[in-house]
Amino acid sequence: MLGEEKMSVRKRLSKSSKHAEEKEEGQRDCTEECQETPSNGRIDLKQLIAKKIQLTAEAEELKPFFMKEVGSHFDDFVTNLIEKSASLDNGGCTLTSFSVLEGENSHRAKDLRAPPEHGKIFVIRRSLLDELFEVDHIRTIYHMFIALLILFILSTLVVDYIDEGRLVLEFNLMSYAFGKLTVAMWTWCTMFLCTLTVPYFLFQRWARGYHRSSHPVVHSLLHCFLFVVFQIGVLGLGPLYVVLVYTLPPASRFIVILEQIRLIMKAHSFVRENVPRVLSSAKEKSSTVPVPTVNQYLYFLFAPTLIYRDNYPRTPTVRWGYVAMQFAQVFGCFFYVYYVFERLCTPLFRNIKQEPFSARVLVLCIFNSILPAVLILFLSFFAFLHCWLNAFAEMLRFGDRMFYKDWWNSTSYSNYYRTWNVVVHDWLYYYAYKDFLWFFTKKFKSAAMLAVFAVSAVVHEYALAVCLNFFYPVLFVLFMFFGMAFNFIANDSRKRPIWNVLMWTSLFAGNGVLLCFYSQEWYARQHCPLKNETQVRALVQEDPTCCGATKPVHHNY
Repeated sequence: MLGEEKMSVRKRLSKSSKHAEEKEEGQRDCTEECQETPSNGRIDLKQLIAKKIQLTAEAEELKPFFMKEVGSHFDDFVTNLIEKSASLDNGGCTLTSFSVLEGENSHRAKDLRAPPEHGKIFVIRRSLLDELFEVDHIRTIYHMFIALLILFILSTLVVDYIDEGRLVLEFNLMSYAFGKLTVAMWTWCTMFLCTLTVPYFLFQRWARGYHRSSHPVVHSLLHCFLFVVFQIGVLGLGPLYVVLVYTLPPASRFIVILEQIRLIMKAHSFVRENVPRVLSSAKEKSSTVPVPTVNQYLYFLFAPTLIYRDNYPRTPTVRWGYVAMQFAQVFGCFFYVYYVFERLCTPLFRNIKQEPFSARVLVLCIFNSILPAVLILFLSFFAFLHCWLNAFAEMLRFGDRMFYKDWWNSTSYSNYYRTWNVVVHDWLYYYAYKDFLWFFTKKFKSAAMLAVFAVSAVVHEYALAVCLNFFYPVLFVLFMFFGMAFNFIANDSRKRPIWNVLMWTSLFAGNGVLLCFYSQEWYARQHCPLKNETQVRALVQEDPTCCGATKPVHHNY
């Protein structure tokens, strides 16, 4: 197969070279014709210019088609080459996460688990934006965002100078959002040390005692119970207790909660990938117990991936200038988001309580929220999935930088979900979707997909509810119901460009709805901290415009 692909590529290249040769011969013929002198011995310059213009127009027409064909063929060739080389490294057969359970016998074998090397294959590759930024046309878009940030800064400075008569260089919103940061950092250190010691200790004790135990099932259930208690009690409830008791501000809460979720997923991956190796070793009655070293586990906790491996492909050196640039861009995105909130969001939602709530007010609020919501979406993606992960990957010499794919070209929501955040998608695919199918057989693929959507929606809503300090399940409804419906309606069979337009339109509108609803609820709770229904009725009777309500119902949005 690999030889056939190489031959097909050679044929395509030979065809393109023949086409180029024919084009060059045509150009030479045209040039010769143009340079033919008429009877008076003078060159017809008008005819020569006309021929050159015609050839240039024809070349411009052929250029997009040629580049598209070459790009698609080259991408297919490289992808197939990587897959074939990976399959050859693993014995000549293409391996998937659960190919052990999908062999010729295809019977259900619950005592077997796919070893780690049968899952995701890590290879050295750059992030997509790093490659695209080498193209001047794409980098210009990056420069446009920098220019827009400069305009936001100038707008803020000019307005403050006009209002205050001086330059106001204060960042009250940012200082509030990142308040009590020392508490958040101490909480993170405690979570990290617990994740480093407890799961590794429990797994090591279980692995070394499993061979010698006279009751391996009881031995396994005991350690499994202790691990679940650690995941729920220590990593689950511990950080949540700190966040609520110390009343951390929103950004500090995000740091704690997102790290809590990340460490829970890391610990699960470590156990999930290493338990099958111990079971296989015990079945083969091997004298050595395959327990990873502490250094391997520690590297995994910092590595920008949620899939555990003993070893990852590594780059030869660390480019510290690249690391500094990535962190500088992260801080730049923080300030960018600050100015978006300061210039676009705060004036909109601060004044919304000045008029009674109506459908007109809600619709205008949603459409006015689309622009800042889209900017925040782009900045969050660029700051975290590109800059932050690439900075840590470079410091750790982590070779596989495919943290996202070309999600912006998606014509279906199913492809968008797969390509937006590859790091989380891999974890959900191998440990939620694939394990669900392994446990309940392959007959329940729709149920497995529904379960993955439910887990993702609950975790997203949990993070927002804790960080904003109120439960308002707009994201859960959009994600679980509309997102699930779009996943089936706009599926992978939709390839026309109009579906990409519809995907972007719905994505913009959805983010506008989220920003509008959550911001309205935030400001309503800040200006109208109501305790009970009696207080709601009394306050609305005194001031019908408070909280944007015209009826005696709490936060009637």
